[in-house]
Amino acid sequence: MTDTILSVRDVHLRRGVRAILTGATLDVFRGEVVALMGASGSGKTTILRAIAGLEAFEQGSIAIDGVTLGSGCPIAGAIRDLRRKVGMVFQFHCLFEHMSAVQNVWLSPVHVHRVAQAEAESRALELMKALGVEHRARALPRELSGGEAQRVAIARALATDPPVLLMDEPTASLDPARRTELGTLLRSLVSRQRTLLIATHDEDFAHSAATRVLHVSEGRVE
Repeated sequence: MTDTILSVRDVHLRRGVRAILTGATLDVFRGEVVALMGASGSGKTTILRAIAGLEAFEQGSIAIDGVTLGSGCPIAGAIRDLRRKVGMVFQFHCLFEHMSAVQNVWLSPVHVHRVAQAEAESRALELMKALGVEHRARALPRELSGGEAQRVAIARALATDPPVLLMDEPTASLDPARRTELGTLLRSLVSRQRTLLIATHDEDFAHSAATRVLHVSEGRVE
C-alpha cells in the first residue's frame, strides 16, 4: 500500500517535566487497521490524542488526509478541518449523560459543522441502524449496556463521515463474545473505506482485527 492517509513524524510531547512522546513516528495507509500496543504509560493514548488535536506537542508534525498539525496549539481553522478527517472513540465513551443516544450522535454535525438538525438526526439514525442500536436511539447513556454505549460512541465518531477512526482500548469493558462482534464491526467499517488506528492492551484482539500491530515503548513507535 502506498496511499498514506496518516503520517506522524518525530512528535515530542511533555507534561511538565515528564516526556510522554519522545520522537513518535508512524505511517498508516488508507484502508488499514493498525493496532498500537505497549505497556500502560508508553504513550499509546497520547499518540491518538495528539492526532485528534486534543494534545499540543512541542516538536514534529502530524498530517491527516491533507490536514497538517505542527508544534504548539493548533489554530482554530486547522481544528475545524481536522474534525472532518478524524473521529475518536474514547475508552469510557464520554457520552453526554443528559442527552439521548441519538442526540449525542447528531450534536457535533449540528453545532460544529452547521448541518440542519433534521438532516443530522436522519444521518444519526442511519448510523445507529447500521451499528445495530437504532432501537436505543431515545435511551439515555445510563440506560445503555457497555456494548450499546460503545456502538453509540462509534456512531458519534462517524457522524461527520471522517476517513480516519481512532479508538482507545475498545475491548476494555467487553466480554469475549462482544470482542468478536467488535472485530466484525471494525472489518465492516474498513470495507467502507475507513482507516482505523487502535490503542489496545488486548493482544488477541489486536492480532485478530488488525492488519498491522505496532509496539509503543517510552514514547516511541518501535
